[in-house]
Amino acid sequence: MSSPIASTRFSFLDRSRTREGHDAPQALRDTVALAGTAEALGYHRFWVSEHHGVPGVAGSAPTVLAAATSTIRVGTGGVMLPNHQPFVVAEQFGVLASLFPGRIDMGLGRSAGFTDGIRRALGRDKQDPEAFAGQLAELLGWLDGTQQAHPQVHARPAEGLLVPPYVLATGEGATVAAAAGLPLVVGDLRGRDRLVRAVEAYRSGFRPSAWGSEPYVIVAGTVAVAASQEEARRLLVPEAWSMAYARTHGSFPPLMPAERIEASAMTEKERALFEEGLRGHLAGTDEAVEEGLAEVLEETGADEILVTTSTYDRGALVDSMRRLARIAGLG
Repeated sequence: MSSPIASTRFSFLDRSRTREGHDAPQALRDTVALAGTAEALGYHRFWVSEHHGVPGVAGSAPTVLAAATSTIRVGTGGVMLPNHQPFVVAEQFGVLASLFPGRIDMGLGRSAGFTDGIRRALGRDKQDPEAFAGQLAELLGWLDGTQQAHPQVHARPAEGLLVPPYVLATGEGATVAAAAGLPLVVGDLRGRDRLVRAVEAYRSGFRPSAWGSEPYVIVAGTVAVAASQEEARRLLVPEAWSMAYARTHGSFPPLMPAERIEASAMTEKERALFEEGLRGHLAGTDEAVEEGLAEVLEETGADEILVTTSTYDRGALVDSMRRLARIAGLG
């Protein structure tokens, strides 16, 4: 195990993807079980995501899953702030932090619902993400009691509680995180040049704040570890096909078994998108992934790796998590 890996935290993010033959409630139960696995293996934190009205994704309310664990840090990757009133988000995290003190993380993103219909159902607009920096400042003000927009109003029980905030970003969000003095969560591993530029911009623009005295970078991406390169590749197949299908048909299907996908006929466009979806991830044997992780850490100087792997075969996924835990020296 290389030194950079040994000093790096490893965490897991689950998107509560549905699988063929398993409905959305089962996907959420799978997420709960995976949280227990991550906790037992020694991962630093376990996060869940927020997606509204997306076929194939059951994770719409990430703030309600914390009760499934007992020691691991839990949180959101993330709450999409443009979809919510900051006051309500503060209240929700205040309740969580009260019930599970010292274990709650507040990951925050700047996306709104991904279709016009979903945005209308949420009462939001395509331009709302442009107000993210102001919403973020308001939310932090509800937590530390400094907000002035609504005199005499207090977010209870959130006010005065320490709920660590994190900003999820690809481009502009990195600038917002730096200006606010907050930790940055950035991905993905496939766009390495863009990833490195975002990290560099964040570090150079970081301003110390009450929430953080120095930059903290979490790099997110897909990692698949198996006994052979081919087995690791097969872990990636269900999500790669789901993404290719979504880009050609407009909706995410449930994750399918890799062998069925590989035996399926695809159009030329589907095949190209599918193959593109398989490239750029950290996938392979223990040795290959260890080498790839060391390279990512050297390029980005990341403090933490957030793994986001989705696949049909839960047994193979848990094995991948175990192998990665051994590589990272967790436990």
